[in-house]
Amino acid sequence: MSEYTNENEEQEEGLFEHYRLTVDAGQTALRIDKFLSNRIENASRSRIQAAADAGNILANNKPVKPNYKVKPNDEIVIVMDYPRRELKIIAEDIPLNIVYEDDQLLVINKPPGLVVHPGHGNYSGTLVNALAYYFKDLPLFNSEDPRPGLVHRIDKDTSGLMVVAKTELAKNKLALQFFNKTTERRYHALVWGSLKEDEGTITGNIGRSLKNRQVFTVFPEGDFGKHAVTHYKVLKRIGYVTLVECRLETGRTHQIRVHMKYINHPLFNDSNYGGDKILRGTTFSKYKQFVINCFKILPRQALHAKTLGFVHPTTGEMMRFNSELPDDLASAIEKWENYIANRNE
Repeated sequence: MSEYTNENEEQEEGLFEHYRLTVDAGQTALRIDKFLSNRIENASRSRIQAAADAGNILANNKPVKPNYKVKPNDEIVIVMDYPRRELKIIAEDIPLNIVYEDDQLLVINKPPGLVVHPGHGNYSGTLVNALAYYFKDLPLFNSEDPRPGLVHRIDKDTSGLMVVAKTELAKNKLALQFFNKTTERRYHALVWGSLKEDEGTITGNIGRSLKNRQVFTVFPEGDFGKHAVTHYKVLKRIGYVTLVECRLETGRTHQIRVHMKYINHPLFNDSNYGGDKILRGTTFSKYKQFVINCFKILPRQALHAKTLGFVHPTTGEMMRFNSELPDDLASAIEKWENYIANRNE
């Protein structure tokens, strides 16, 4: 019996199914599409064919065609789109801030407050509903697909860049880049406190909290959670807060938010991870009112997906996009800068 691991619990990669299989030592020669369809539930030949066309079936780290004959002890990896579900997505004419578009993909700048896909009480007004409307004339769109074009996602109250596929080939090839961690993702975050080092790396398994299933936490040791790595660099020290750039090496749920809390520098106004309290500074009532006013200007966690880079699925060109900070985050930073400057006069 071949061994396989289902790796579908990652946040961004969770939009696709990922399997790693080791072929049994006694396995006879068999086409890989037949081999996979026999071992993975709902792995139809069409889904396997689409994965193969995109180069998303690997045997011993090399892309193979559906007619490849598996051999004993082969290491097989497959990344494929989830099967369609019986959930009709209602197309809604919601404006999209499109940064770039061609016949294969589009890059959007997601505003804060926009949920990426339906679920957990948000069944309309999401990015997916907007994409369903925008894609309604494209062959890719299927009203029963709850994730038209999605290959990754960001939190509701996080702003910034996302890439969306317009074809099945682009969807599969982009998904493989996120799975292989070859995309470039840089975020700007305003965090509480002044970090000791100008740059560093945070490593710690991330998983759902054992005390509160609505949030995530770091498990520094043991088998809980999944491996996560965040690199950070200080961009500007602003008194009691610091503007940092975070580069993701992995894509776990709430990764930057959880990792920054883990090193005692929660994101400013992050209600899930304690950043919505006054964690640094004086006890003066004037200062408290200043922070409250900042919270009102920025009523969410101070996190923006500023840079996104990936290889174009058909041209092979390296694409790299940058976005400006949204008004709420930029205003909060400016307010802090003015406060610190006036305090030091």
